Amino acid sequence: MRYHFEEHTLDTDRRELRRGAELIALAPQVFDLLHYLIRNRERVVSKDDIISAVWNGRIVSDAALTTRLNAARTAVCDTGERQQVIRTLQRQGFRFVGKVIEDQGRSVAAAHDKKETSPASAPRLSIVVMPFANISGDAEQDYFADGVTESLTTDLSRISGSFVIGRHTAFTYKGKSIDLRQVGRELNVRYILEGSIQRAGSRLRVSVQLISAETGNHLWAERFDQPVADLFDMQDEIVSRLANVLNAELIAAEARRAESSANPDAMDLYFRGRAISNMGQTPEQLTQAQGFFERALVLDPSCMEALVGRAEVDVTFPASFLTDDAAPRLAAAEKTLGKALSLAPQNAMAHLLLGLVQITTNRAAQGIAACERALALDRNLAEAHAWIGLAKTYTGRAMEAEMHILEALRLSPRDIRAFRWLMVIGAAKLNLDAAAEAVVWLRRSIEANRNNPLAQVWLAGALVRLGELDEAKAAARAALVLDPTFTIRRLRATAPSNNPTFLAGRDRIYEGLRLAGVPEG
Repeated sequence: MRYHFEEHTLDTDRRELRRGAELIALAPQVFDLLHYLIRNRERVVSKDDIISAVWNGRIVSDAALTTRLNAARTAVCDTGERQQVIRTLQRQGFRFVGKVIEDQGRSVAAAHDKKETSPASAPRLSIVVMPFANISGDAEQDYFADGVTESLTTDLSRISGSFVIGRHTAFTYKGKSIDLRQVGRELNVRYILEGSIQRAGSRLRVSVQLISAETGNHLWAERFDQPVADLFDMQDEIVSRLANVLNAELIAAEARRAESSANPDAMDLYFRGRAISNMGQTPEQLTQAQGFFERALVLDPSCMEALVGRAEVDVTFPASFLTDDAAPRLAAAEKTLGKALSLAPQNAMAHLLLGLVQITTNRAAQGIAACERALALDRNLAEAHAWIGLAKTYTGRAMEAEMHILEALRLSPRDIRAFRWLMVIGAAKLNLDAAAEAVVWLRRSIEANRNNPLAQVWLAGALVRLGELDEAKAAARAALVLDPTFTIRRLRATAPSNNPTFLAGRDRIYEGLRLAGVPEG
């Protein structure tokens, strides 16, 4: 079957979209989505209709659906504003409104093509959580293993762009001897997560492995071993930790795949940018990540993930005092996030970053509300707790910052961004003139990531307060190696609050930084 509309032809036999003679590259789910909309063009189809038809019962995030709809629009030269081909009807659904002519005959090329077509490649970030095995020898622990499996399946679906096989399908494999690569082929996924739970006396051990469904190779493994407490609380904590770590591991795996792509698309470029920003946040790394996000947006201006990535770079520069041009960066971030949230109002990361923009522009109360909104959408978003702690410091309530950071660390103790959270506690302690405590937290931050200049700056200020001038000067030199442009003037110019208590603490810090050798600017 071929469908002709506008200047396009959708050939379902060859699974091709052409604009005139030009072949338009489409991801498998985008092709299926476009085909479904065309076949059902006489009616409005709901989000649930699309997910059921295109993703066969998998759990799909709103952001993932929005990204695929935007990709379909881009492929047929439509836009969210134009909507002359695919129309969105508020609170109803979507409808293909372009004029279509059907051609029942097969294309000449397809008629002569006798080769078998290869199955469609598995979607990016596609994963199945296999039922966790209970190896305790205690049948009563089965319910706990099943609870972890079900909760993790749900929580992984909140990762932007993820495709997670529904739990009912996954549980059909429970208790069976299986070939994981065969499971990957049957479910058309790239990754498989399997795990086990073992209770021995008063301790519980949870072991997990992330496996490539294509090769069967182990990509990552982790083990949690801790005293048994309230099982429901333990389940929530274990699931949160796994979801946060897996987010980073899956992005790294997708970035490695993207590096070998001869013709990267928007998502390939996004994954490469995200993997770089996950490694650290020096000016060079952020600039490199931004380059990938910008390239992604050239290919797909509505790529939700790339929009959020670009906004994160723009807000991180001023929030980490890495630029003297804070205002333009923050304005750009807020504009980008506004666009992102207009496309996907439920995107938790966009709400979180909007909160950080507001916190950094003397709107702490609004920023806290945005972070709380992000947590309501994704309870595992540990960084939201950290930025609430930062906001408390900026509003003269630095004593409260620590409890928020500790909650972030509880949810994601090995988080790739934990160095930032540790630094927030250190800065809060320094603002309170608790220099000895500040040094402990700041050294933990530096140990977690030695490429963060701001932690070295705060450490220099704290060491001066303790009378350790030589060590303070060494920390200041280390900060300036990482960011030679850093000055006290920048700190003053981008002070994110006019709260008197906060500003009094900052004045003490400025004095210490001068003694440590940080240039005035």
